[in-house]
Amino acid sequence: MELDQIIDNIYPLTTKSKDLIKASIIEVKFSKGHILFKANKIEKSIYFIKKGIARAYAYSDDNQITFWFGKEGDPIVSMQSYVNNQKGYEDVELLEDCELYELKMEQLQKLFLEDIHIANWGRKFAELEIIKSEKRLISLQFENATQRYLALLNNYPSLLQRVQLSHIASYLGITQISLSRIRANVK
Repeated sequence: MELDQIIDNIYPLTTKSKDLIKASIIEVKFSKGHILFKANKIEKSIYFIKKGIARAYAYSDDNQITFWFGKEGDPIVSMQSYVNNQKGYEDVELLEDCELYELKMEQLQKLFLEDIHIANWGRKFAELEIIKSEKRLISLQFENATQRYLALLNNYPSLLQRVQLSHIASYLGITQISLSRIRANVK
């Protein structure tokens, strides 16, 4: 996904403001399996996925619990670092070779102070991430596993072809056996 579209999907900016953000962004590439974020570390950048897919997870005992998937156009951000400049709790793994747009937090904070349009863009960015988290929490509390699976398919139609079933089962909060049963019933 192109950078202009990603920026506009968050909040429309004036040409001047958009050019300021774009001048602060670099393109980077990482291989499948790369750990982009590590838990207990303050992240210094946010990323936007140009091409590829990623997952965020945290540990419970010795198990990795996947709680987020990102695809083309999605941001990769540690909200704890973005909002509070504190250590994040998540690891982020790239599930495919990825092309990303990187924006250093320090530069973004500087732009917030210099340009009210960019500050509003940053506020809107944070609000959208909060809404995504809220929807995920509500889904886990009020939907059964089949409903969560169907919603995942609706929001990420190609996910099953791109992600290991173990990660999908973890994201849904079920075992792989339960996921297999749900998939058989849905077909």
